[in-house]
Amino acid sequence: MSGTADAVVVGGGTVGGWCAWFLRQAGLRVALVEREILGKGASSRAAGMVRAQGGTHWAVRLGQWSQAFYLSQPESTGVDSGFVPTGYLMPAFTQAQVAAGRARVAMQQLLGLDVSWLDPAEAAERIPAMASGSHLGGSYAPGDGYVDPPRNVVAYATACVRDGVDVHERTEFLGLRFDGGDRLAAVETSCGPIATERVVLTGGPDLAAVGRRAGIRVSAGGARHQVAVTEPSPALVPERVRMVFDLAEGMYWRPEEGGVLFGMSNPAETPGPARSLDWPYLDKVRSRMAELLPATRGLGLRRAWAATIEYTPDHLPILGPGVDAERGALAGVTVACAAGHGMMWGPAVARAAADLALQGVTDVCDVSQLGLGRFDEHGRSALAADPVSLPYPERTSNP
Repeated sequence: MSGTADAVVVGGGTVGGWCAWFLRQAGLRVALVEREILGKGASSRAAGMVRAQGGTHWAVRLGQWSQAFYLSQPESTGVDSGFVPTGYLMPAFTQAQVAAGRARVAMQQLLGLDVSWLDPAEAAERIPAMASGSHLGGSYAPGDGYVDPPRNVVAYATACVRDGVDVHERTEFLGLRFDGGDRLAAVETSCGPIATERVVLTGGPDLAAVGRRAGIRVSAGGARHQVAVTEPSPALVPERVRMVFDLAEGMYWRPEEGGVLFGMSNPAETPGPARSLDWPYLDKVRSRMAELLPATRGLGLRRAWAATIEYTPDHLPILGPGVDAERGALAGVTVACAAGHGMMWGPAVARAAADLALQGVTDVCDVSQLGLGRFDEHGRSALAADPVSLPYPERTSNP
């Protein structure tokens, strides 16, 4: 291990990996520290959904930036995360949901997103495999799509190693050392200290623990998220199923291997790491999916897995300086969290974090309200929650 770096990034998931690469592209000597191996956590177990149909201007901007990044990857990075813009429908099932959806579309269109409201007949033309009369229409963005999560891990790992990021796997972050004041002097690891003036703390569902080692309280938690893939069916070709998010039920699907991949989170579940599949809840979601997508009824499953994903109480990312209760903002320390949207927002959050670490500002989007200061001592946010999100638990595992 080199004893010095211009910047250290803690965490080798999507946010940490791409952040390290962005910092390296800016000309810095970068060390990337990962406790296990790159992408071992949720980054390789995600569903890969990448939408810009967010419920806040932050979510829209971050989604737009990430989609543009994925589309430009072959030319700009020489690697490819496998982004497929297949189109994404968010159906409404009540008049209240119709009103909320139309309002979101108006907001998204003002931000330049190619999105429109489809009536049930128009939606049926886009997604003919959906049950007739099952919804009241919905918002549709043709540019929304998905990446292949393991391929994305390979992409950022390849880019980092190829371009000179000093990658340290199986190396645990232990804490920060300061110069006697508030200026960062070194990052302590299980393989020795790295002298540096800047660090970016990521860590996905482990970010709160990373923060504690740095002396920072981070209002982020971890919860189980389940994903499964059905067996193939001629009725489930991509053009017939596209992507759909049943927001009220917290369930989504997309094409995969001739069948559909679907994911879900249980809002009643206690926060904490995923240890196994919850088969009764998965069966409940399968029943709901069969109502909306009849061709899936009776199909077997090819694969199913659980992963621990991070979330924040307001479903928004964290981007800003590390804050100590006594010393305030810590110079040289940046905290970055994609709030469970590592594929969807990961590249944008990573670039914004790199910008903040370098110059304190970013043009990815306005992140001035997304720092740790928005949370009180109980982890409650001063911001309204993004309404377009999985139904994460209402509290974190580290209140």
